[in-house]
Amino acid sequence: MRRPPAGGVSCRRRAIQGFVVVFLVYVVAVIVFESPLLVSTSVAGGAAGAATAASRPLHLDGEGEGKRAAPARPSKRPHRETLSAAGRLRRWSRLSGIVSGLDLRHLNATRSGSLRKVAAEAAAAGARVFSELQTLAGAVVTELDESGEEERSRCPHSVVLSGDEFRERGRAVELPCGLTLGSYITVAATPRAAHPDRDPKITLLREGDEPIMVSQFMMELQGLRTVDGEDPPRILHFNPRLRGDWSGKPVIEQNTCYRMQWGTSLRCEGWRSRADEETVDGMVKCEKWIRDDEERSEQSKTSWWLNRLIGRTKKISVDWPYPFVEDRLFVLTLTAGLEGYHVNIDGRHVTSFPYRTGFVLEDATGLSLNGDLDVHSVFAGTLPTAHPSFAPQKHLEMLPIWQSPPLPDDPVEIFIGILSAGNHFAERMAVRKTWMSAAQKSSNVVARFFVALNGRKEVNVELMKEAEFFGDIVIVPFMDSYDLVVLKTVAICEYGVRVVSARYIMKCDDDNFVRLESVMSELKKIPRGKSLYAGNMNYHHKPLRNGKWAVTYEEWPEEDYPTYANGPGYVISSDIADSIVSEFATHKLRLFKMEDVSMGMWVERFNNTGQVQYVHSVKFCQFGCIDDYYTAHYQSPRQMLCLWDKLQAGKAQCCNMR
Repeated sequence: MRRPPAGGVSCRRRAIQGFVVVFLVYVVAVIVFESPLLVSTSVAGGAAGAATAASRPLHLDGEGEGKRAAPARPSKRPHRETLSAAGRLRRWSRLSGIVSGLDLRHLNATRSGSLRKVAAEAAAAGARVFSELQTLAGAVVTELDESGEEERSRCPHSVVLSGDEFRERGRAVELPCGLTLGSYITVAATPRAAHPDRDPKITLLREGDEPIMVSQFMMELQGLRTVDGEDPPRILHFNPRLRGDWSGKPVIEQNTCYRMQWGTSLRCEGWRSRADEETVDGMVKCEKWIRDDEERSEQSKTSWWLNRLIGRTKKISVDWPYPFVEDRLFVLTLTAGLEGYHVNIDGRHVTSFPYRTGFVLEDATGLSLNGDLDVHSVFAGTLPTAHPSFAPQKHLEMLPIWQSPPLPDDPVEIFIGILSAGNHFAERMAVRKTWMSAAQKSSNVVARFFVALNGRKEVNVELMKEAEFFGDIVIVPFMDSYDLVVLKTVAICEYGVRVVSARYIMKCDDDNFVRLESVMSELKKIPRGKSLYAGNMNYHHKPLRNGKWAVTYEEWPEEDYPTYANGPGYVISSDIADSIVSEFATHKLRLFKMEDVSMGMWVERFNNTGQVQYVHSVKFCQFGCIDDYYTAHYQSPRQMLCLWDKLQAGKAQCCNMR
């Protein structure tokens, strides 16, 4: 057998060795430059790296003054890539910027005051819930998705309750799928006889005065409670007062309460609505009934008959008494129309109430009847069978155009933290499609939603998916509670100075429309390096010591609140925010359940060592909207879109449609 030449063997060996070397170099390069395990960092890692990272000077718009050290940011690696459900959930805690870096263990400090216990419990419960969310598998998401249709089909088309069943259920009727156009609720009940009452909310009595006689009841359509400690929204408050109130005459008062703020009441006092007043589905808001102070002589009746006999044509009007009488049965039917609710009593139309902003028909998931009333039966019909109380897919538009860009490499002029609740999918989507879209296009502005955990697992799962896709949500891992909104405010300050390194930090709510350009223009008027606190200021306000919103002396021992800006929207400078975060970390920060008062207290404390410029403007609207606003509060998603359309047309005008 012939052997191959030695030279050929050595050439092939060298070729193979060279190929192996090239392959190993390629593998090393892939691992170093593309592996997510080496590139991505958690929020905690980003915070730890801040201590060793090189500082960046604050340098905006070509100006060099006002420089200060800026902490390093977490990884800028985009976190919106498409993942499987299981992969999404496993990587939840490692997604940059999604989880707040606020260390809730500092809540054990005595400076937390009366909030310490409830805050610590909420943080512990939140840690457990968050840990469960991290371990969820894709099967859970699939199970939730597959069971969704079955759950929605459980909504009944009608509900019937006897008086005993109604009382056993706490004088409330659950409407799990809310109402829809044409839905109606019929109540058979009897008002009780009047009883003596000294309630100062009804009338003020002097010493020695006899108590007044009262007979009244409340029928309310209520929505889902957003967070613990907050009353459910009252979509319709219907309050007949048979013996009258301060007016001294029988009256029917109707109103709404949106996020614990009452709207303007509609009072029907026996006079028919004016002819030039807008109607509701062609019906007047208030029908006429006979009043005791009307002159109704026999002569007028005789004249009426005489006119009829001689053939004078005149519209015949029939006057009815006040529709409710003590100890007399009535049948009330509430109907959902196209433009509002209509109330008929004993077959006669009495009042119509136009829909108010901030609500839709399907929000009305409960009916309550309280007061001086014995209920005999309740029947609700033509109810929707599709479950609307939790349907983020109806509100979220999972389109790349609404995703937030990665955090900028340089410090920014302003960071906007938006307080939101877990199930406010529609509100967040409306913000993304309007004023927040302008913020996303600016290299000088960053905006993020700050959300705590919800009591419903399915809400948290959907929130996780929303946060990962849009990249604009920061989770503060505690169970949401109205009294603990202040923790979200601290988290906003922490993110604004430790993550994005902003010159100014703005806090607002998710029902607040921000006219960003005007706010930025106001900030440019402030000298560089000047400490700032801007908003709609309250001066010399005193805490309420009585009533539902009472503040105890343990919670607030002082007689006055410090000067503070209303909570829906205000701006502070970064040095104030930095001091808040530092004092929280060193257990020195005093917490109070009213977050806007807390901010005023913190700014006042900072002002003792450094002069703060207070800027007051009513254009940071507390209630609703005014033309040429800076911020407009209590804006529904529909109003948000309307305000944005007007702003794009160059008009800073309000949208007061229903």
